[in-house]
Amino acid sequence: MTSTRAAAPALRLTRRGRIVLVGFLVFAAGLIWLAAAGGAAATRSGVPPSVYEKDLSKVVVRPGDTLWSIAARAEPDADPRLVVQQISDINALPSAEIAAGQRLWVPKG
Repeated sequence: MTSTRAAAPALRLTRRGRIVLVGFLVFAAGLIWLAAAGGAAATRSGVPPSVYEKDLSKVVVRPGDTLWSIAARAEPDADPRLVVQQISDINALPSAEIAAGQRLWVPKG
């Protein structure tokens, strides 16, 4: 008894299959690129280290402090709204909430 099995047909991609495969690969490459770009952006603080020594000083938030009170102490002659915005930008604060013991970079006044 001889058994002859038919050879399995080779895998073929149709035109639509190739389009879907290429589209998937492009999509995956785009996601990888976005993830890498987002990670790189998140690691930067936006302020060069040399600026810290020249125009900024580090303060520790005391109990009862607000961004407004810190801004008023840092630059008494400036508009506190602008200084609060600078402090928020420099420290990448997501909101105006700060906690005692937190360290913040503030403009030297």
